[in-house]
Amino acid sequence: MHELAVTESVLEIALRHANQVNAERVTDIFLVIGRLSSIVDDSVQFYWNMIAENTICQNANLHFKRVPARLRCVDCQMEFEVQDSLSPCPRCNSFHLDVIGGEEFYVESIIVEKEGAAI
Repeated sequence: MHELAVTESVLEIALRHANQVNAERVTDIFLVIGRLSSIVDDSVQFYWNMIAENTICQNANLHFKRVPARLRCVDCQMEFEVQDSLSPCPRCNSFHLDVIGGEEFYVESIIVEKEGAAI
C-alpha cells in the first residue's frame, strides 16, 4: 500500500516542475528504484493510472530503472554489488556489511511538452 503514497509524491513532483515551466503536458517520467527498496513497479503504474487522471500528467509514460544493491564490508572495506540474495564479502567472506546503495527511490527526470515542443 505504500506505493500509493510514493506515487502521489511522484505526481506532486511532476506537477510542481511542469507548472514551473508552464508545461501543457507531462509525457515521460523516469524513476530510479534501488533493488533493496520494497517499491513494486506494477503497483506504482497501477496507482499512477488512477491518480494522474484529469491532470497534465495523464497518459505520461513511467520509466523504471532498477539499480543494484551496493554493500561495503566493514572488515576489509571492499565495496561490491549484490544482485539477488545477500551474500558475504567476496574478498574476506564477512557478513559484517553496510548498505551504501540500493534503497533509493527518486525521480531522475521529467519530459514535458510546452507549446508543442518537448523539453
